Amino acid sequence: MTRALDRHAKRVLDMLAAGRTGRASELTPRGLRESMERLARAVDLRNVAAASVNDLRIRSPHGELTLRLYTPPDSPGDSLPGVVYFHGGTGVFCSLDTHDGLCRTLAASSGCRIISVDYRLAPENPFPAAIDDGLFATQWIADNAAELGIDPTRIAVAGDSAGGTIAAVVCQLAKHAGGPRLALQVLLCPVTDLASESPSRVEFATGFFIERSTLEWAKALYCGGADLSDPRISPLRSSDLDLAGLPAAQIHTAEFDPMRDEGQAYADALSAAGVDVSYVCHDGLIHHYYCMAGAIPRAREVLLSVGTAMGNALRAAPRRTVAAQ
Repeated sequence: MTRALDRHAKRVLDMLAAGRTGRASELTPRGLRESMERLARAVDLRNVAAASVNDLRIRSPHGELTLRLYTPPDSPGDSLPGVVYFHGGTGVFCSLDTHDGLCRTLAASSGCRIISVDYRLAPENPFPAAIDDGLFATQWIADNAAELGIDPTRIAVAGDSAGGTIAAVVCQLAKHAGGPRLALQVLLCPVTDLASESPSRVEFATGFFIERSTLEWAKALYCGGADLSDPRISPLRSSDLDLAGLPAAQIHTAEFDPMRDEGQAYADALSAAGVDVSYVCHDGLIHHYYCMAGAIPRAREVLLSVGTAMGNALRAAPRRTVAAQ
């Protein structure tokens, strides 16, 4: 590791520090949601081309869910690999809009259709609402792949931060349920263990975008008193048997991220269970860098490489019959 913070990332951190007001006790879901929307408008990639971007509304057992379908530019008319994407935000904030530039970039660089899921947030809907929505949306997309222009044998799940948790857990639950059959999981700075505190959480507790106080506040809202060692909250707590047979994984962490160590630990655990894993820790970057690519050129380079690797892996995945799902 370089142990040198990217200068553009530092500039973003300085900007955020200058604008930070109030104490952790004054945090509110509405305030943080509005703050993240403003941040996205300031640092997200803008005007990334797409052939189309369409919002779809589907009925789940818990009400209506919105999915945002991104079709890459210059895409052929036939079916494409599909990626079900879960945005981050501690399970309390962020939205389809805060991650629009990211999803557009992943679609363009991967050549895949990206389907971003507007899952329910805490505290209005604490755990396991987000997990339930994630699994339902993934199954619905697999069941309706043909109508969406998606190859049903080349479906991945992906997500960042708490969305990475959802993607990882959906893989495990889908395996136990016998479907949907997934070809790949792509996890960006995933949160994999809320039941313990890693060295990177201690080292980067303050001053590196996501503060310890914010994490603790959000954890209480999202978990709502649930057992933090539940693998649906902390997928790193899953047994080797639960991890064995999961789809191949591409896991990306950042050098100056509190969640760096648990992301690497999950990559190691998957590998030990026999899963094909590609792991990269990106030098100089911070948590949420993938949504700051408009202000951090290095983040844009990494995001493009993430999309390219994801698309290549899905196109190279062994083709299966739909009946095998």
